[in-house]
Order: sequence, then C-alpha cells, then structure tokens
Amino acid sequence: MLFHLFNKPDINAGVKAWKKTESGVLLDVRTNEEYEEGHIPQSVHIDVSEIQKAKDILKDKDVPLFVHCHSGARSAYAVQLLKRMGYRSVKNIGGIASYTGTVEKGAKK
Repeated sequence: MLFHLFNKPDINAGVKAWKKTESGVLLDVRTNEEYEEGHIPQSVHIDVSEIQKAKDILKDKDVPLFVHCHSGARSAYAVQLLKRMGYRSVKNIGGIASYTGTVEKGAKK
C-alpha cells in the first residue's frame, strides 16, 4: 500500500499520453533559462513562479494539461496551483531530466 508513495511519474509515458490526447497541452513550468537549454517540441512554457499567466494563455479550464519541470517537484506544485485556479484535467508527468526523447533548444517562438 505504501509503495505507490515512492513511484515517480514517468515523463516518457506522460509524453506518449499527451500525444494521444486530442487538444492536450504539454506544459513546461521550468525557468526561461532551463526552457531555452532544451525543451520538448510543442510544449507550452509558463514558469511556475508566473503560473497565474495560465489563465491568459490556457483559457479552456477543461483542456487536458500534462505538466512537467526538471525533476517533478515544481510540476507537482504547479498542478496543485492549476487545480486551485479551476483547471479540471491536470496531471504531473514528472521531470525532463529522465526524458529520453528529442528536445530542441532556444527561446519560445
């Protein structure tokens, strides 16, 4: 029963689920510098310290959000905040540090 407490989200499985989810959004909540160093293509970036901006960028509160950061800690916090803001389908998928797919570098376009 306690073993589930030690299970970390699997970002690779989370990205696969995001790709299969129509209208889903992959939300990167790391800093601007971290995002520019390498991010998952097509991800939306909102620094967790500015998560209130989500209401201006992600207007549909029913949109499925797949949230990640570097290790999974900030994304867990962001999920709590997003739920308090009224988003109904929010999932922490963990940290990009264990992501095995392609990343791209550079700032938001």
